[in-house]
Amino acid sequence: MRASGTFTVKTFTPTELAPTPAVTTGVPVGVATMEKHYEGDVVGHSATLFTAAFDQSTGVGTYVAIESFKGSLHGRDGAFNFAHSATTSGSDRTAEFFTIVPSSGTGELTGITGSGGVAVEPDGTHRVWFDYELA
Repeated sequence: MRASGTFTVKTFTPTELAPTPAVTTGVPVGVATMEKHYEGDVVGHSATLFTAAFDQSTGVGTYVAIESFKGSLHGRDGAFNFAHSATTSGSDRTAEFFTIVPSSGTGELTGITGSGGVAVEPDGTHRVWFDYELA
């Protein structure tokens, strides 16, 4: 099944990260927490841990995120985790990865498996879709 929708970022909170040993690279690394709200076939909210090596001035970088989602897909209530990442050279998305974490589903989403994706439209609309199965 495919469940799709849109989401908005309600909070984006950068978090200090001081890895040991400190390593300086050409693109700074940062960590943030986020809260997202979803609408469409996907209804609910998520808590997100977001890590990126990203150059704000050029728009070049890569992010890795893991989300804990609570809500519903096609009216089935529950919670699950999913992970995603992508790379951008400023105007594109490449090397995309998206997976639902196995054994993470609860409630009516127990046994959920699958993949999905994220897209950002030119007008800034954020879209998400889950291609999933329930055991």
